[in-house]
Amino acid sequence: MATFLSRLGRLSFRRRWPIALLWVVLLVGTGVLAGKAPAAPPNDFSMPGTEAQQAYDLLEERFPELNADGATARVVFRAEYGKITDPGAKKAVQETVRDLGNDPQVTRVTDPYATRSVSEDGSTAYAQVSYQVPASDLEESSRTALQDAVEQAGSHELSVEVGGNAVNAVAGGHSSEALGLAVAAVVLVLTFGSLLAAGLPLLTAVLGVGIGGLAIKVLAEPLGLGSTTSGLATMLGLAVGIDYALFVVSRYRAELARGRSREEAAGHAVGTAGSAVVFAGLTVVIALAGLGVVGIPLLTQMGLAAAGTVVIAVLIAVTLIPALLGICGRRIGPPRAKRPRGEDDRPKQAMGVRWARFVVRRPVAVLLGGIALLGVIAVPAASLEMGLPGDESKPASTTQRRAYDLVAEGFGPGYNGPLTVVVQADRGGSAKTAAQDVAEEIRDRKDVAAVGQPRLSEDGDTAVLNVVPTTAPSSAETADLVHALRAPGFASANDVHVLVAGSTAMNVDVSQKLSDALLPYLGLVVGLAFLLLIAVFRSLLVPLKAALGFLLSVVAGLGAVVAVFQWGWLASLFGVAEPGPVMSMMPIFMVGVVFGLAMDYEVFLVTRMREAYVHGQSPSDAVISGFEHSGRVVTAAAVIMISVFGSFMGSDEQMLKTIGFGLAAAVLFDAFLVRMALVPAVLSLLGRLAWRLPGWLDRLVPDLDVEGERLERDAVDPTRPGSQASPDGEPDRVTETTGSGSGH
Repeated sequence: MATFLSRLGRLSFRRRWPIALLWVVLLVGTGVLAGKAPAAPPNDFSMPGTEAQQAYDLLEERFPELNADGATARVVFRAEYGKITDPGAKKAVQETVRDLGNDPQVTRVTDPYATRSVSEDGSTAYAQVSYQVPASDLEESSRTALQDAVEQAGSHELSVEVGGNAVNAVAGGHSSEALGLAVAAVVLVLTFGSLLAAGLPLLTAVLGVGIGGLAIKVLAEPLGLGSTTSGLATMLGLAVGIDYALFVVSRYRAELARGRSREEAAGHAVGTAGSAVVFAGLTVVIALAGLGVVGIPLLTQMGLAAAGTVVIAVLIAVTLIPALLGICGRRIGPPRAKRPRGEDDRPKQAMGVRWARFVVRRPVAVLLGGIALLGVIAVPAASLEMGLPGDESKPASTTQRRAYDLVAEGFGPGYNGPLTVVVQADRGGSAKTAAQDVAEEIRDRKDVAAVGQPRLSEDGDTAVLNVVPTTAPSSAETADLVHALRAPGFASANDVHVLVAGSTAMNVDVSQKLSDALLPYLGLVVGLAFLLLIAVFRSLLVPLKAALGFLLSVVAGLGAVVAVFQWGWLASLFGVAEPGPVMSMMPIFMVGVVFGLAMDYEVFLVTRMREAYVHGQSPSDAVISGFEHSGRVVTAAAVIMISVFGSFMGSDEQMLKTIGFGLAAAVLFDAFLVRMALVPAVLSLLGRLAWRLPGWLDRLVPDLDVEGERLERDAVDPTRPGSQASPDGEPDRVTETTGSGSGH
């Protein structure tokens, strides 16, 4: 592998302009195709195999006029003086209802006075707005018309707020990405000490994300990729694109410091650091593509789109980066030598080296301390409660949250999340009679506040009715009600089939589906990556240690998420408006993304350790050497990754805020506690055992030569007279600097 990639790197370096032009043409070509491509289809929010989805499919078939999957909005009116039924207030409400009905995408607007959607104290009323298209397909004019109608209706006598998924504007802008890029730029400049060297990873990462995003747009219609599929691809593509380029550029400068010509340095950098990039990228792709195991179309699309962007980042790192290094020529040189710190003229040791020596001397204390710290952080994960974020999780300053609070105060918390109960009469029975019996049985329950009148389908074999719980949509009591209505013995008649839908029911189903898929997903991803890492490190214990360390990172990350977003610890510091259940997709999402990124740092750091060991150093010295050459660069890569993810915490959306915080926390724990502390401690304790592979397995596993041992063996001594000149025709010898090979 290293030999092949080294040749590829040298070829890209020599053919720098054609390679660079090829990538520019690829960007322009995808841009042209994207401009002609049809719009992305609606996001597929279906959850195949769940009872709630079965109910929605049945509603779509038997009650098409209801537009079960269409966007909805709830406009809430509250009289500040008098009652909402007073003539003046009633006139304002009914005028607003008429205005809302004029929108061409609106199919129905309920009159609160006709549907008796007025609170018992007469202070509050609400109108339900139904749209013919999903929220993701709402035209901006419809959103604007909704907001304008609400603003015009409001006065000092009448408060008007609106909630529902029709209000949620399509995510736009790139302020989060810009903030992450700004932090990344600062870290890169500090790492390289050169604006040009720092600019290369940023340039190539943006290029890769651009090509990936445009390719997703081109493929959206033929592959059915939803309009929000590119979100994860942008986040991950930006992070790994910077990191992968960072490692290749850093290794190139280190090889220059060893006295290699620029072409040789580029080839050696791609052969060694590029090999690590390829296998680190493979682990990320495995983790992302494996999200298809869950069986949720949206999650599968997001995973595959992000995996494609990661592949582009890998290809850029091993082809475009060496080409750009050739174009930059002497403007990117070796790192500066460290200044002596004492009279003996010895260079000052890098902080990573000093830390590695500390860990090697005290491995047991560091190992036990790190595990204990991660264990304490992970404790809240045992109390994890999952749910789908709703209007109750939004900041109190938003109209959605104010509408939610007004409904809860005027009618009761359950009115914010009514259940939809679908009743089918089997064996040719009457759905009307069956629905009435079911409705009476539900009314007798203490956890039910109200039951609506059944509505029959045209053929009379299906009925639908609304059930209002006494508790909030996200509460455990409401989930218990869903389970009770679905229990086999609930309906007294044997010829009645009852299905429960609604946001709470879908929440319950999604949480269960994700929980059921978590272990198979873990087994698939960790198993495939374990096999891959055996080939990379030619060891059994190193991949095992990597997998166990990853589990610690993920559980600790989930613990931090639960503490902040569910328990409310430091909620104001992180901008959490309302603590509540953690987003249902968060655990499996963290497993997929963090596993891939954790293996990135494992491969980058440990391959340098194995490289030193293969070249004759003792196990302890190899650990120190790995930190000497890669510690600072891995630290910079982790800081960049944390910055990119952390920047999404500035979003007003609880979902993005949770994802950003969870991924940033997990990467923080994995990079600085697991990879920087536990990994060197374990390798120090294992000694030579860490790098052993049973003979029978050694014969079966292909020799990938990620460390570049063959490159070293076949390389020409760069200090020997008559060695190769640089491609620009000038001798390109660089005196070897003192200090670390990477200038750290």
